[in-house]
Amino acid sequence: MSSRRRKMAAVVASLSLCYSARPNLLLRSFSRPKHRTMAAMSDDPIREWILTEGKASQITKITSVGGGCINLATHYHTDSAPFFVKTNRSIGPEMFEGEALGLEAMYETKTIRVPKPHKASGSYIIMEFIEFGSRGSQAELGRKLAEMHKAGKSSKGFGFEVDNTIGSTPQINTWSTDWIEFYGEKRLGYQLKLLRDQYGDTAIYQKGYTLIQNMASLFENVVIEPCLLHGDLWSGNIAYDKNSEPVILDPAYGHNEAEFGMSWCAGFGESFYNAYFKVMPKEEGFEKRRDLYLLYHYLNHYNLFGSGYRSSAMSIIDGYLRMLSA
Repeated sequence: MSSRRRKMAAVVASLSLCYSARPNLLLRSFSRPKHRTMAAMSDDPIREWILTEGKASQITKITSVGGGCINLATHYHTDSAPFFVKTNRSIGPEMFEGEALGLEAMYETKTIRVPKPHKASGSYIIMEFIEFGSRGSQAELGRKLAEMHKAGKSSKGFGFEVDNTIGSTPQINTWSTDWIEFYGEKRLGYQLKLLRDQYGDTAIYQKGYTLIQNMASLFENVVIEPCLLHGDLWSGNIAYDKNSEPVILDPAYGHNEAEFGMSWCAGFGESFYNAYFKVMPKEEGFEKRRDLYLLYHYLNHYNLFGSGYRSSAMSIIDGYLRMLSA
């Protein structure tokens, strides 16, 4: 398999942040095709869409894009345009339909490049196929990410139109006007409850909730605006197109600093942060809050992949409890 195809697989394997049961908004944006070219095509809705709404008259080749651990990824070659398709028959509709809404929201900011979603259903999503090239500039990635945060504001507060998933873990995105409450209840609290119920880990649950109850002081003198986030920004969800322009996938509305929660897997360098903070200035106390956003992803990795991530999560919690004398 080529390195480009492996990269494509890595990028699309693990989309993340904020979506679930789709309202009419999704049905309007990603409606079913009105006409069918032949009765047999109804058994293959992906093929049906490509040969009708996708304006292709022929699918010339279908190739597998390997590397994902959650979904099957496929590249459809046609005589009109290439399409990228992910399928998963073992999940609920919230993953792909939420992903489509998220991609559309980021696409509409006209800042950083994202694949345009074409069609989403319960078991699949069809989107623009982007041909990836060599690694581009981290400074350009930082600048464009900040521009997306600046452009993507929400008058509804923190959350998203629908719930979604991070990996395969559900994320609850009910709107809230209070970021500290939202992050405590819908992010950290939700993960802690899963750990208690799945692993019986009452120690991390109790300590984690003590942190939630005492973390407000970390946000003193901080103006928190609801920004459109990617939410799972690690190296596998970042790529560069053939023109070396950065490409990312997936969002919700939250505190812009939450975007760096997966920085331990992203490899962001000094040029990235310098370019980012030129557009979105660093807030007072950023360094003190940084680990709070790492914690969410360590908890999620514990839930998804097991106790190997427990010590990292507990170390962050204990460090904050000492700092806050809680």
